[in-house]
Amino acid sequence: MEPLWSVGVARRVEWGETVLSGTLIVIGGGQAAVSLIGKLRELGDSRPITLISEEAVPPYQRPPLSKKYLLGEIDLARLLIRPERWYGEHDVTLRLGERVERIDRDGGCVVLSGGESLAYESLALTMGSTPRSLPAAIGGDLAGVFTVRSLEDVDAMVRDFAPGWSVLVVGGGYIGLEAAAVAAKLGLRVTVLEMADRILQRVAAPATSDYFRALHQANGVEIRESTALDSLVGEQGRVTGARLAGGEVVEADFVVVGIGIRPNDQLAEAAGLAVDDGILVDAGCRTSDPAIVAAGDCARFPLNDGLGRLESVQNAVDQGEAAAEALAGADVDYRPAPWFWSDQFDVKLQIAGLNTGYETTVTRPGKRDGALSVWYYKGDELLAVDAMNDGATYMIASRLLKAGQSPSPDRIADADLNLKTLLAR
Repeated sequence: MEPLWSVGVARRVEWGETVLSGTLIVIGGGQAAVSLIGKLRELGDSRPITLISEEAVPPYQRPPLSKKYLLGEIDLARLLIRPERWYGEHDVTLRLGERVERIDRDGGCVVLSGGESLAYESLALTMGSTPRSLPAAIGGDLAGVFTVRSLEDVDAMVRDFAPGWSVLVVGGGYIGLEAAAVAAKLGLRVTVLEMADRILQRVAAPATSDYFRALHQANGVEIRESTALDSLVGEQGRVTGARLAGGEVVEADFVVVGIGIRPNDQLAEAAGLAVDDGILVDAGCRTSDPAIVAAGDCARFPLNDGLGRLESVQNAVDQGEAAAEALAGADVDYRPAPWFWSDQFDVKLQIAGLNTGYETTVTRPGKRDGALSVWYYKGDELLAVDAMNDGATYMIASRLLKAGQSPSPDRIADADLNLKTLLAR
């Protein structure tokens, strides 16, 4: 069978000749949606655009939700990706607080939950992802159990972040650890439960896990690894704690769940588009229907030697712009240069590249207290770098990765090496 993305490329040129006419509908109100629309307008595309979002506010930045917004350091106005007036100025109709019930590909329209149909010439799916929740059977539906993904989520939990209260964080990934750091800074008693052998096991090397475990413990957070949750317990419909697999009960005034996300691909699947842990797209962001593109967390695309999704702002922005170029008829080959970040206490983690498939790591101290970098290798090929409070190393690593340069692990392990010399020609 011919790969899906090859089929998409074959169709792209034919459809690209007519794409600039008719209405574009964008489903989803996140970074990928705004980037796609903004890029189209930069390219001179003046077709009418309608953005449909289930949320009642214009598209906003999500990363600050679990950090500065939760801390009360920024408000909604500063979260918005674009001021609301920008959409009217660029002939974009916002349909906020509305849900698309189904995509009618044969009729060339989307049907809203109220029954209204909106016709499209082309369609962009930027629907993002949804946090995984705990099953109701083990108490996941109790009051006081929260996930962190939307403005509504954070607004619902912020009142519980009260000094002296106790919070149980289920999941030792970046989202869970960011929430734990905020809670600790606000004077709460914090316990993190991680079922795996170590926090960040799915996404980072042991050295990075060790760094953040020590950071959290130094700030009063209790980290419990290799600890499985049996169920949440509660009284009168509200959570009061958790029963662990061994029978121990840990008390908590509320619970934050950070156990990963799932791509919002249900609409696409119901419409008959190719789906497999996300909406399958080619290197030009085209789905199995050449009139429909997808970008952001919900899209699974050719990545390295296989298919993958990237759950990051960088991918949402860059892939959204790539999808816009494809809609404008360009021959697009989206190859991301991934980067990520996380803020916890006084530490900024910056990640360049993807460490998937790494075999060895090199740990390198930085020039100031608390600075450390972890370099990931597959053989002698540099894959990625985690830089903790070491922005200079992050910038050098990013440039090396973009240039396809791989300094040997032995060179990186040399503490006397000036990393800047790696960029010299």
